[in-house]
Amino acid sequence: MPTVYDFEALQIDGQPVALSQFKGRVLLIVNTASACGFTPQFAGLEALHKSYGDKGLVVLGFPCNQFGAQDKGSNDEIASFCQRNYGVSFPMMAKVEVNGAKAHPLYQWLCEQAPGVLGTKAIKWNFTKFLVGKDGQVLKRYAPTDKPASLDKDILAALAA
Repeated sequence: MPTVYDFEALQIDGQPVALSQFKGRVLLIVNTASACGFTPQFAGLEALHKSYGDKGLVVLGFPCNQFGAQDKGSNDEIASFCQRNYGVSFPMMAKVEVNGAKAHPLYQWLCEQAPGVLGTKAIKWNFTKFLVGKDGQVLKRYAPTDKPASLDKDILAALAA
C-alpha cells in the first residue's frame, strides 16, 4: 500500500525533494494561496511549525492557483510574500494543481485516502489540510475553515503515536 513517502515534489526553489526524507515524522500538508481570505492562516501554520517542529511535525505548503486565481505569482514571488508577510520558515513547495487531470500525484493520492464532506474527493478551496501520521498514512482531512490552532489535539496525538 502506498504511503506519502512514495512521492516526490519540487521545493519552491525548484529542487526536487523525496518525501521519504520525512519518514517517521508527522506531516501537515496544505494547499496555500497568497491572496485568499484564508491567507492569514500562514501565521497559524508557522506557529504550529515553531511549536511542534522539534517534536517531529513538518508543515508542507503547496501553493495553488486553481481557486479564484489567488496565487498568480511565480514561485519566487510566492516565497518572498510568505517570508515577508508571515515569516514562513516551514518548507514551501513549488506551485501545483490539486484537482483535475494535471493534479500533482501526491494530491491525487491524498484525496483518495481522505475524501471530504459527503465523500467528495476534490479539494474545494485553498488551505485544505491533510494530517499524515509517522507511518506515512493520512490520518485526517481538514476544511479550509479549520484554523491551524484547532489541529493541536490531533497533531499531539499523531506525535505521541
